[in-house]
Amino acid sequence: MPTSALTRPDPDQLLRRVQAEEEYLRRGRLKIFLGYASGVGKSFRMLDEGRRRRERGQDVVVGAIQTVIESDISRLLQKLEIIPLKKVAGVETMDVDTILQRHPQVCLVDGLAHDNPPGSRHASRWQDVDELLAAGISVVTTINLGYIAELQDEVARIRNKRVDQSVPIDFIRRADEIVLVDAPPDAHILHDYASGETQAQDIDALRHRSAQLREIALVLAADVVDHQLECYLERNGIQQSYGTQERVLICLTPRANAARMLEIGGRIRDGFHGELVAAYVEQPKLAADQRSRLEANLELTRAFGVKVERLEGDPIDSILEFAHKRGITQVFVGHSMRDDWKARLIGTPLDKLLRKRRGFDVRVFPQL
Repeated sequence: MPTSALTRPDPDQLLRRVQAEEEYLRRGRLKIFLGYASGVGKSFRMLDEGRRRRERGQDVVVGAIQTVIESDISRLLQKLEIIPLKKVAGVETMDVDTILQRHPQVCLVDGLAHDNPPGSRHASRWQDVDELLAAGISVVTTINLGYIAELQDEVARIRNKRVDQSVPIDFIRRADEIVLVDAPPDAHILHDYASGETQAQDIDALRHRSAQLREIALVLAADVVDHQLECYLERNGIQQSYGTQERVLICLTPRANAARMLEIGGRIRDGFHGELVAAYVEQPKLAADQRSRLEANLELTRAFGVKVERLEGDPIDSILEFAHKRGITQVFVGHSMRDDWKARLIGTPLDKLLRKRRGFDVRVFPQL
């Protein structure tokens, strides 16, 4: 039998590939400016993006903007076409019908998680955006980390505050581009202080919370990029035979967010037909409560179908040796982001891991 006959694509696979490519070309592109707190400048970045696109000749409109408009945002709005909001049940909301009829190339939509009033065509603004995308209109939008449904419990634990509106994480993962608006650490703290949400004595605690939220946002942004690559490979019918080179090691500790590590590690393993392993370093002097939490993480990991390796010796040296022997390409670790004098003087275990690593990436997850 000729070699070409053995490698001839299956007709059904070809049809699915063509249909997926046609669907991709029909839809608009979604760009998300993600913030980990209020006051980091998402709305400004979105509008400035619209200004630059308009100057390059693209047809850009503003579909929705925040109700409180600051001076720098007001100046940008003067350079853009605004589709007026319409009233539904006495509440102003984005005019999807007019935008569809106007059919611009790009629509700027602030506040992706906004809930629409009763009687609207969709319950939430993210569903409005999905309809615009399906119509071939590209959308640039904004969202805060705390509004992503599957992350709300984790964010609420850090902020001691929960929001009612939400967007499913699957919609965020469908973004063609995601930008983390990474303002200076004190920017949103000063924003909250000026608005009365923060007292002066709380500022140090909020700096710590800010670091935790930033880590979660970084992990989410990386997850979106992973998903983009998976979709590209699937859409183009690329067999991921090289995926066995992608080997992820999850480092388990009593405080590690094992569920989140397994979720993302599993996506990489399944998307690239790679390998996912976990390891913990034996620590005989663990307190009873820490031992219990570690055992819970071990049980969860094994239930996920991941083999757990027991290591001994210095935690970082043991992980480095194991990673090099197994050809690990990514190491998932937890980190508390503690800022104490000892860490500043001699460095943290994470600093040591980053200094000594060779041939693999390190991905940091906020600890529980």
